[in-house]
Amino acid sequence: MTTRPWIVDDDLAALIEPLLPPWPERSPGPKPVADRLCLQGILYVLHQDIAWQLLPLELGFGSGQTCWRRLDRWQQAGVFEQLHRILLAKLNAAGESDWSRACVDGSHVRAKKGGAATGPSPVDRRKTGSKHHLICDGKGTPFHVITTAANVNDGTQTLALVDSIPAVAGRPGHPRKRPEAVLGDKAYDSKAVRRALRHRRILPVISRKGAPNIKGLGKLRYVVEPTFALFHQFKRLAVRRERRLELHDAFLSLACSLICWRRLKRVAS
Repeated sequence: MTTRPWIVDDDLAALIEPLLPPWPERSPGPKPVADRLCLQGILYVLHQDIAWQLLPLELGFGSGQTCWRRLDRWQQAGVFEQLHRILLAKLNAAGESDWSRACVDGSHVRAKKGGAATGPSPVDRRKTGSKHHLICDGKGTPFHVITTAANVNDGTQTLALVDSIPAVAGRPGHPRKRPEAVLGDKAYDSKAVRRALRHRRILPVISRKGAPNIKGLGKLRYVVEPTFALFHQFKRLAVRRERRLELHDAFLSLACSLICWRRLKRVAS
């Protein structure tokens, strides 16, 4: 990883810039800070987890308030979700997607400022927290992340995660959004979930409560753990600091895109 991972290279900029909402015609006055610089300011906050008002002006990315507003603007325009879908398609076209299985799991984070989708954490002395529910492919490439309160049961999000897999193009035929199987631990054990997955023509591979774990399931599901570790390398995601859920989710979508981008660059190199 580069020592300055917030710097946006030309190839990534070329993917992002067409997705950004255009600026309206402006009267004479100061021009807005360039989008690419603001994006680098957002990435600096994502990687370094500093308060917006402490974003160093000498970096040239504009003020923290400017970058925060740009993050809000782009989230409302769906920029990060579109970018994630484009990168998933590129990985799929390169033969780097594993649709044989999707893995689901959850991870707790403390929520410093509260807000929507927070609650008492069962793993952190009931301090206010959130939970990230992740679904990834068989290679650990993230499809989607849902944020809920920390006390929400993993199993309640299974179908929402499966249904949130975007339609991924990149191969001949219709875009794909259905894995062959969904793998989960006992927290996902539910007759209703199994029935709903089969109705979607997806094989549920989920350990049953009160029974031994399915042999070999842990090895197949393990890909989800390194993916969570990648998310937590973005320091802003290791602890939730955004009170507004949509801005926290913007960082999550951006992190999904960056993970996909790095994998795509490894394939190309």
